[in-house]
Amino acid sequence: MKRKRKLTDRLLILSRKFPDKQLMIILSIVVGFLAGMIAVIMKNLVFIIKRLLTGGFEIDYSNYLYVVYPAMGLLLVVLFIKYVLRKPVRDGIPNVLYSISRSHGIIKPHNTFSSIITSTITVGFGGSVGLEGPTVVTGAAFGSFIAKSLGLNYKQVVAVLGFASAAAMSAIFKAPIAAIVFALEVILFDMTMSSLVPLLLASIVAALTSYAFLGQNVLYPFQVVYRFNLSDTIYYFALGIFCALISIYYIKGYVFSGKLFDKIPGWLSKLLVGSSVLGLLIFLMPSLYGEGYEAINTALKGNMSFIFDNSIFYALRDNEGVALALLLGIILLKVVATSVTFRAGGIGGVFAPTLFVGAMTGLFFAKTFNFFGMASLPISDFALVGMAGLLAGVVHAPLTAIFLIAEITGGYSLIFPIMIVATTSYSLTRVFVNRSIYTIQLSKHGDMLTHHKDKALLIMMSIDNLIETNFKTINPDGNLGDLVKVVADSTRNIFPVVDDNNDFYGIIVMDQIRHIMFDPKMYERVSVRSLMFHPSTIVEKSDDMETVAGKFQHTGKYNLVVLDKGKYVGFVSRANVFSHYRQLLKEFSED
Repeated sequence: MKRKRKLTDRLLILSRKFPDKQLMIILSIVVGFLAGMIAVIMKNLVFIIKRLLTGGFEIDYSNYLYVVYPAMGLLLVVLFIKYVLRKPVRDGIPNVLYSISRSHGIIKPHNTFSSIITSTITVGFGGSVGLEGPTVVTGAAFGSFIAKSLGLNYKQVVAVLGFASAAAMSAIFKAPIAAIVFALEVILFDMTMSSLVPLLLASIVAALTSYAFLGQNVLYPFQVVYRFNLSDTIYYFALGIFCALISIYYIKGYVFSGKLFDKIPGWLSKLLVGSSVLGLLIFLMPSLYGEGYEAINTALKGNMSFIFDNSIFYALRDNEGVALALLLGIILLKVVATSVTFRAGGIGGVFAPTLFVGAMTGLFFAKTFNFFGMASLPISDFALVGMAGLLAGVVHAPLTAIFLIAEITGGYSLIFPIMIVATTSYSLTRVFVNRSIYTIQLSKHGDMLTHHKDKALLIMMSIDNLIETNFKTINPDGNLGDLVKVVADSTRNIFPVVDDNNDFYGIIVMDQIRHIMFDPKMYERVSVRSLMFHPSTIVEKSDDMETVAGKFQHTGKYNLVVLDKGKYVGFVSRANVFSHYRQLLKEFSED
């Protein structure tokens, strides 16, 4: 403990020797390298686990171990979290968003290793999720630890989390531009110019680290064969609409699975149900195993052989009609497989499954049109562009989708169809689902960050820090004489009426009693109950700050009483809220 404290003290002293801008540049390089190494480690671990488990499987039939492996992995993860770590491991990117909005950018230290262990086991054993979210939160946890050790302010801590998030995405996809856009679009709601250069450096260093250890090959290699043809524009708009429908199904299916599993009592029952469903799905359709990047790469070549490989349907591999039916099944059931992986206790991310569903959606769309002779569409291009459509719709990050898929192509030859599909899918999805899959859970608790600066700042404010308790209370059974004694000892002009059990009855305002408070004859005659009134608007301790601000706006009041299930807590003032808001605005807007 002393050694750790000495190290922290040395880091703090060292950091003060550098100007803020130079310090952030140094941190971006360090964080970029760490995030790159984390991505390398996690990818290699999953590759090794999967190779050990499935390396000897024959291609012409489905091995029954596909039913067993996911259950084994999920059980190991749940036991590790429950009995070894003994702390919850939150979802990756939502965890980062939560830390920014609710815990001052501080991510719990166990996230520096817990997501690596749990996600690699989940995915390696067949869990139908991705590694992007866990990689992001692990990198962000290291960034948060470093920022905390250096005593950085809130704005700097959030910037470091943005660096780590961009670096993690850059390392995974070797797409530094898309990674920067992702950080700006999903993580950082307000970016100043002083943070832009460090963000670029973090992304570049992470990509270079990934190249150094994983080689030149990109995760989804693609080579443009067919150039954009203007006559195909209508089909790209149609694909965008289809991607929106699948995106809506994806998000609503994910949410529905959560409600369904909430009804199942106990972690063991959830594990048994989830792992059974997942094992059965993977046995029937082995392409649902893990991240599915091998299936994506095959799909990007316009090849549907992955549907039948290691499958009980292998004998039907030459029947294109059956292939299309199974492909549609894979699209729909991948959402189920991903959802039950999470609900059964697995740890991972939704980024890779979203890209998987997107590639399959584009492949199915083009193959269907070609199969029925309605058009002659470039299958590989539509598979690629479908990835952008699903990413834009499910994650609500159209710019990230556009730049990521454009970078994967090694150029911008397909930029127009990518933009058409991503924009169409995003726009239509937002009509029916106004929250992304990352923020839909956080939004239920008022924890969701937004690019609307006013709302974002209110989200980061907590009513707990704004409650004023220096109001003198009076018992409801008292009289005016008792009240006058309280007034003499108070510096406020509002007096809450509260009994011995802290139950709230109402308030008395100084202006109500000013005309009688100096008349001793009235002290015994006038009761507290006859003077008090119950305010028309109260603030519940559970209210978020956007709700509190709305109550101030609609009532015009300067002070509102705060209750916790009928119990008196204190008051919150318009002046205090506004002052805190201005302070946060100043911290985030100064360059």
